[in-house]
Parts: sequence; C-alpha cells; structure tokens
Amino acid sequence: MNILDPQGPIGAANKTILIDSVAIMLAIVLPTIVAIFAFAFWFRASNTKAHYWPDWEYSGRIELVVWSIPALTVILLGGVAWIGSHMLDPATPVEGTGSPVRIQVVSLDWKWLFIYPDQRIATVNTLTVPAGAPLRFELTSGSVMNVFFIPQFGSMIYTMNGMVTQLHLRADNEGDYQGLSAHFSGDGFPNMLFDVHVVSPLTFPDWVAKTARSDLALNPESYEKLARQTVEPTTLTYRLDDPLLFHAIATQEIPPGPGPKITTEAAQSYIGASDAR
Repeated sequence: MNILDPQGPIGAANKTILIDSVAIMLAIVLPTIVAIFAFAFWFRASNTKAHYWPDWEYSGRIELVVWSIPALTVILLGGVAWIGSHMLDPATPVEGTGSPVRIQVVSLDWKWLFIYPDQRIATVNTLTVPAGAPLRFELTSGSVMNVFFIPQFGSMIYTMNGMVTQLHLRADNEGDYQGLSAHFSGDGFPNMLFDVHVVSPLTFPDWVAKTARSDLALNPESYEKLARQTVEPTTLTYRLDDPLLFHAIATQEIPPGPGPKITTEAAQSYIGASDAR
C-alpha cells in the first residue's frame, strides 16, 4: 500500500502534489533549523566578536524576512493544493483504453461490497478491474460513514449513508494490490481490508463469466444477512439478481445498519454518565 509507488494517473498526480508540498515546506523548515544552530554557534559565550545589545528590540529588516518567507510559503503551498485539488476532482472522468467499468461500492460493518451492475455480479472484500480501463465508482454506506481508499490508485473518498459519492480512477499495471477503510468504524475496523486484482482486458470478461456462475445470489434478502455486523474472513462472489439493489441501499429503501454498538460495561457506564450530565 505504498502511496509513493502509484499504479495509475491519479495516484501519480497525488504523489507529485505530496512531494511538491513537502519540498515547499522544507524551504522554510531547513533554513530555520540552520539558523538555530548558526545563532547558537555565533552567540556562544566564548565568541568575543558577538555583540551584546541589551537595548535592541526591533528591526524592520528582520521582521520583513521573518514574515515574508512564511507568507510566500503559505501562498505557494496554497496554490499547489488549490490547483491540484481542482484538477483531481473525484467526479472528473479519467481517460483510458477500452470501455469504462462502473462499480457500485457499499461500505458495511465490517466489509466492502462491490456491485458490477452492468455485468450483473457482485463481490465482497475483493475488487477485480481491467488494466487501463476508466473506473467509475459510485459509493455509499450501508451503515456508518467510512472512507474508501486504494493507496496506489489515489484519492480516498468518503462513503456516507443516504447519499452517493463519485470517484474516477484508473489502474495501469496488472497485479495484486490492497485497499482499506481509512475511517474508524468500530471493533472490526482493523480487518476492513479488500484485495484489488488488476487483470488484462482480455482476462476480465472471463472472470465476469466465471463469477456470474456463482451459486450465491445477491438480492435484498441475502444483502440483509451480509449487512450484519461481522468480519468476513473470506472473499465472496455473487450473481446479481437485483440490478437496483444499490439504489435501494443509497436511498434507504433498505434500512441502514445500526452501526457500532457499545459492548463493554466501562464504555456503557461512561456514556450513561455523559448523558446524565
């Protein structure tokens, strides 16, 4: 999950912004560190050349330097962040080769559900995409707010109950990668990871056909069982019986999960005392 080893254009752009931001901040940090040691060395007790001015209290030139450098740094850093964030708007489509792949993502307690509505399949805790194809994610939450993040692809984004967020990515190189939840959501949060498999455009249809033959069917009834608070130890594949399932989840036609529960007596006592106050 190395963000400095991007596997797509969005991840590469995020890396550039990160490195540029660090370099800009070092422009003020490094001179400040050097100045600390330089002042300490020059004004040491054994240096007879150093002048002691007990009545000195103000220098316009020093004030100009002290305030202008941080101001220019903040302006430059703000410009990089502003321009970069607008260029990498998650809702902006990403160019690629082949047909775009639409994937509907639902964050649950404590697992990830990926629905491929056009292919009529779904998976749990595993995401398979073709290399080079534009990826169009539609994301929501079936429980509490969460954050979807594939570090090497770039651009983490929130999933929120009752609304849909958009994210466009592209994976350029075949291989196996890792995705994760980047927002604490209860006891099962540390295990809320998912595998990402980037396959060739020729292999992807074969994978879709194989997944469509799954014995498991995803519909409102099976989704209700899947949405229960559990850590899923394996990856699951489904054939999608209800192509409007994601819409029902996002619009809360299917009621959202209860979210994390207080399980320890100490936590329950603390919450009770806070409510009393």
